[in-house]
Amino acid sequence: MEYTKLGRTGLQVSVAGLGCGGNSKAGLGAGDSDAASVALIRRALDLGVNFLDTARGYGTEGVVGQAIKSVARESVIISSKHQANPRVTAEKLSAEIDASLRDLDTDFIDVFHLHGVHPEHYDHALNILAPVMIKAREAGKIRFIGITETSPNDHGQVMLNRAAGDGCWDVMMLGFNMMHQVARTGLLPKTMENNIGTLIMFAVRNLFSVSGKLQQTMRDLAAEDRVPGWLAETDDPLGFLVHPEDGGAESVIEAAYRYARHEPGADVVLFGTGKIAHLEANIASILKPPLPTADTARLAQLFSHLQGVGLDLPGPA
Repeated sequence: MEYTKLGRTGLQVSVAGLGCGGNSKAGLGAGDSDAASVALIRRALDLGVNFLDTARGYGTEGVVGQAIKSVARESVIISSKHQANPRVTAEKLSAEIDASLRDLDTDFIDVFHLHGVHPEHYDHALNILAPVMIKAREAGKIRFIGITETSPNDHGQVMLNRAAGDGCWDVMMLGFNMMHQVARTGLLPKTMENNIGTLIMFAVRNLFSVSGKLQQTMRDLAAEDRVPGWLAETDDPLGFLVHPEDGGAESVIEAAYRYARHEPGADVVLFGTGKIAHLEANIASILKPPLPTADTARLAQLFSHLQGVGLDLPGPA
């Protein structure tokens, strides 16, 4: 495993982070048992993953709490979160932080985020809820404060671009992938300047993993004149990335993970799965070298103008 510093937190985190939400919910989304989910998480720990992302809303804090009993608490970084819409009062958030501590069966949460913050709700998050998190930090309940975007509803990353200048956020979670490169020229330069740790989501999701999804997306984009027509006329529109004989990827999914992992300013690439074989393959992809320069340049040429591609909400596991 490779490790990096998570911005100004100083935490040494694995570049591959296990996301326990999304479609899979560490296997619970597919109906797996708690024991199977615990085994999956422990396999990730065995492979050197020390960053686990969860939330009470995912229903996975309990299995994460069980899984980390097999290691020293200080050896694992736990990230959890709660929604931050205006219906969430300061009192409600305070109670939810305590509930997360109980569900995780831990004395502290390393990074606690306000989750899926819509641009219109940012003032509430900053002025009403952030002080609750600061108080929880002072009480030793959380160590660092984070914020995550609602990627499917904020394609231009308006909220995070504003938050990056406010000084109170130690960590940010953002959507970024080969066909949604918005953060490259907007947000990531700001997070690097302000030493904010970053967690990358949507690196793969359904766009690159569900059969036929990429092809249909290309047809839709070509019909809107947003990508060249030839991308809609082939069954393998990103096949130019697959050339392992000279440093290219072995698959489009591997290319997607390598692309996100090696973007300047990206700290942790989150991935989700309910299967150990899939977990092992994802980690292996994230740990591979950067894509060839010619490939990343071509991705920029073809897709850097796009926004919102591949940011689908979780569906059935």
